[in-house]
Amino acid sequence: MTALLLAVIYLAFISLGLPDSLLGSGWPTMQKDFGVPSSYAGYVSMSISFMTIISALIAPTLIRKFKTNHIVVTSILLTVLGLMGFSFASSYAMLFLFVIPYGLGAGSVDSALNNYVAKHYSSSVMNFLHCFYGVGAMISPYIMSLALSRARWNEGYRWTAYIQSGIMLVCLMSYPLWKKNADSADDDESNSAGITTALKIRGVIPTLIAFYAYCAGEATCFLWTSSYFVGTKKGISTELAAAFGSLIFGGLMLGRLISAFVSNKLGDKTLIRIGIAVEAVGILLIFLPLKGYIPAAVGFVITGIGMGPVYPAIQHMAPENFGRKNSAAVIGLQMASAYIGSTFMPMVFGLLQQAIGIAIMPVYLAFFAVMNIGLLEFAYKRMPPHTTE
Repeated sequence: MTALLLAVIYLAFISLGLPDSLLGSGWPTMQKDFGVPSSYAGYVSMSISFMTIISALIAPTLIRKFKTNHIVVTSILLTVLGLMGFSFASSYAMLFLFVIPYGLGAGSVDSALNNYVAKHYSSSVMNFLHCFYGVGAMISPYIMSLALSRARWNEGYRWTAYIQSGIMLVCLMSYPLWKKNADSADDDESNSAGITTALKIRGVIPTLIAFYAYCAGEATCFLWTSSYFVGTKKGISTELAAAFGSLIFGGLMLGRLISAFVSNKLGDKTLIRIGIAVEAVGILLIFLPLKGYIPAAVGFVITGIGMGPVYPAIQHMAPENFGRKNSAAVIGLQMASAYIGSTFMPMVFGLLQQAIGIAIMPVYLAFFAVMNIGLLEFAYKRMPPHTTE
């Protein structure tokens, strides 16, 4: 029964990743159909992120009132509505009507599942969980590519909505599997703390800023890696540079896969410290003025490997560090901090590199890596005595 429930949870996290890569892969064609500038994708993306932040902030209230499986099914349904809406959009303006369910469907399910896994499963399971998010994010560009080759971009959103609907049905049928944990007092969220209470706990605010810093660096790599190679490595083709955009993502998945096998033995804090040390080695390789693009390419992979365990480990520690009754609120706040960092800081880097040059990227990444580990270490010293309450 436990294995089946885990399979359902992993499937739900695949559904969380599926919508995230569609806009980027479909936008070149969507832009032409709508007759808008390429930069207008940013407004859609930021609107989705804004709704996701709201969803993450209300997640603790939802978790107190509803069971995790109910939140999962409802959130996937909202995402299906958003995807179907995008598929029928006949104008750019129509997209903004459907970003509401599109974004709201992500934040709450992300917070609810992370809280559930942090309370009931090991650090290894948490790392595997975030690997499966990557599976979903990797699948959707291929769905869009298939749609563009055989139909139109609309079908890419529609086919993804059909897959999401299938996952939602599986989650509905899995309700009996959740009953064992739901019957335990440990799963009772009715007395869990709210956001205001969580913010007053020592160590929470520096942890949130550290989480923001991590996601700022990660998202900057996602958006600007290809541009870094074009701007700093002479003679590299645009096709190869575009392919190099996946280096950091591949490193992340590899880092989380490795972490899943060693995290229970090493522990979350040690895993984060090792991860950021590995990330520093990768950033150094990117920074060094070595000939050719191979050292920088290896550097981005190593950077991704180092980043890999940080996100899941921070979230897995929430019940232990801040108390089980506070974990839902803390994780909801962490998700909101994550989306703020990933939404705005790549844009800030865009302005910075325009003024200084894109070669500044490894310095920018190093700044957020130092900020991440520095604030986490400060938070460890500020945290209240460990509690299981």
